[in-house]
Amino acid sequence: MASKRDWLDAGLVLLAEHGVPSVTIERLTERLGLSKGSFYHHFKGVTGYRTALLEHFEAERTTRFVEQAEQAEGDRLRTLMDLVLAPGPGLELEIAVRAWALQDAEARAVQERIDRTRVDYLTEICGDPDLAQALYLVVVGAGQVLPPLPGKQLKSALELVLGRRR
Repeated sequence: MASKRDWLDAGLVLLAEHGVPSVTIERLTERLGLSKGSFYHHFKGVTGYRTALLEHFEAERTTRFVEQAEQAEGDRLRTLMDLVLAPGPGLELEIAVRAWALQDAEARAVQERIDRTRVDYLTEICGDPDLAQALYLVVVGAGQVLPPLPGKQLKSALELVLGRRR
């Protein structure tokens, strides 16, 4: 039987690949090769699942990043940049959640909280609210241009803003 986390991780993949309309019980059960009964063992329905999915997204893409940066020895900002730029569905997932937030009040509230948390943390580690905002806007904007900015170019843009361009 799949764990609750397995269901949520599968939902993040679907969300990143195809957007929130793809996050259905049928698509999830198909992806995991499990029955609807297994889904209902963990969630009351798709609405409850989507709430849990937003919480999971926040935990994985914000809370975990902050915790890992805090535990790292050395430059917290560099550690945070490495986490943000790590291979995987990062930008695609961020785009999908932002698109969801434009159409759903609950997703919007979560996205607003995530944005505040991220900018506040950046401000704490940079010591400069304007720099923190600029760094965050570069990351968000990199995912919004088409095609999204690849990780190497995003890293260069961030380093340019930081004045660390080599």
